[in-house]
Amino acid sequence: MTPGRPFLPRRPRVRENVNEGITAREVRAVFPDGTVEIMPTHVALQKARDMGLDLILVAPTAEPPVAKAMDYGQWQYEQKKKQQEAKKKQHVIQVKELKFRPNTDDHDYEFKKNHAIRFLKEGNRVKAVVQFRGREIAHVDIGQNLLMRFVKDLAEYGQLEGQPRLEGRAAHVIISPLKPGKKSGEKKPAPSPRDSATPGAGSGGAAER
Repeated sequence: MTPGRPFLPRRPRVRENVNEGITAREVRAVFPDGTVEIMPTHVALQKARDMGLDLILVAPTAEPPVAKAMDYGQWQYEQKKKQQEAKKKQHVIQVKELKFRPNTDDHDYEFKKNHAIRFLKEGNRVKAVVQFRGREIAHVDIGQNLLMRFVKDLAEYGQLEGQPRLEGRAAHVIISPLKPGKKSGEKKPAPSPRDSATPGAGSGGAAER
């Protein structure tokens, strides 16, 4: 019978920037009692171990790097908690589109206005689009008035971004949320979507929902 290969004990994993994973020759060591001292890394590591703690590099780009003596498990827990809190605070701004027709009735208008208020409160931008069909394109002013009424009604929650635009058979405005503590100020009348039309623009907008 062929003898088996001798069992080799697995080497302990060396974590980067922790204990033996710290490659800097010296560190600014911070200890639980508030002591801060620049010393050789191996001395700081031994001192941390004498306290039953790990030596963790918390500011690797500092000169010299800053290392803190603390429990590695506790440090991992705190880092994970910070990441979770940062993720909760992170908000991806979206553009919420609301579609109108020149003859949109008051009930539908109020319904969409309330949606827009909610979107702006959530920190999102709102794109209001008036879609013209057939001969309605001859009455762009009706769509413009509706859009500017919409902007005015949302002045407490958002402000007009850029200028109204007419692209193909659709006119639109974009409203961005107000920053906390900021109030929408008086602005000069916005130009007509017909004046802001982009030459050669293709047909824009989809049919009303």
